[in-house]
Amino acid sequence: MKKYIIAAIIGITSLLCGISASAQDKSYDVFNPIAKYIRMGDAEKLSAWFADNLEVSIFSNTNDSSRNQAKQIIKSFFDSYTPRSFNINHTAGRSNMKYALGSLNAGGEVFEVTIFVNYKDNNYKIQQIKIEKSSQTSQ
Repeated sequence: MKKYIIAAIIGITSLLCGISASAQDKSYDVFNPIAKYIRMGDAEKLSAWFADNLEVSIFSNTNDSSRNQAKQIIKSFFDSYTPRSFNINHTAGRSNMKYALGSLNAGGEVFEVTIFVNYKDNNYKIQQIKIEKSSQTSQ
């Protein structure tokens, strides 16, 4: 009798977890945590989202970098330009590739940020991050 009760509990739990996971997948926005770490200027936590190798472009200086190299490049940028705010203005993509365009107010200047993420092995990873000075003025 105990075996049947345990099996039933496991079955119901699995069913409920499956329902909540699929509901979460449809509403999950990968750019929420990424934007949060950019807003905070936290290169360490942002780098957890980096692919093993990615392209980092700052002021048209493009580097194909390892995760650690990219973290140092972004950290150096945040050290020079302390973020005050970051907002995602547009997102688009397909099932396995998405991108976001955002505005970063940092160090008294405004930057346009483009982020490309790829979905592989049940995870989103940043494949490219690009930061360019904007024609807008800081507020």
